[in-house]
Amino acid sequence: MGYYKRIRELREDHDLTQAQVAAYLSMKQPQYNRYERGLRDIPSDVLIALAKLYHTSTDYILNLTEQQ
Repeated sequence: MGYYKRIRELREDHDLTQAQVAAYLSMKQPQYNRYERGLRDIPSDVLIALAKLYHTSTDYILNLTEQQ
């Protein structure tokens, strides 16, 4: 599973919309959507912000570990 599937699962598990996550990241929803679809590589600052939002590690988001 790529990171894009993992960030979608995390968002859905936290009952958030793409628009809400995009607002948290200070970007527009279509830009965030490209990350979730795997069309764009996720920048490190966005990766770190998502890890903080979901209270998990960047390794978990990047699918390097199964331990949240």
